[in-house]
Amino acid sequence: MKVIIDRDLCEGIGNCVAIAPGVFNLDKQNKAVATNIESVSHEKIMEAAESCPLDAIILQDDQGEQIYP
Repeated sequence: MKVIIDRDLCEGIGNCVAIAPGVFNLDKQNKAVATNIESVSHEKIMEAAESCPLDAIILQDDQGEQIYP
């Protein structure tokens, strides 16, 4: 799974950080960044992506197909 953060959409609300701390963090610009995505289940990453009210978290499968949103 690949996690892409649309930095133009992200407003640093932080729902993703609350759901998957250590995977999602806010940087100095108060934008989400994803690290250590292999440390949690795909379900947890999907839950974090779904929690973003701005759909700023884009998920792709291993073949590059967009699976969310």
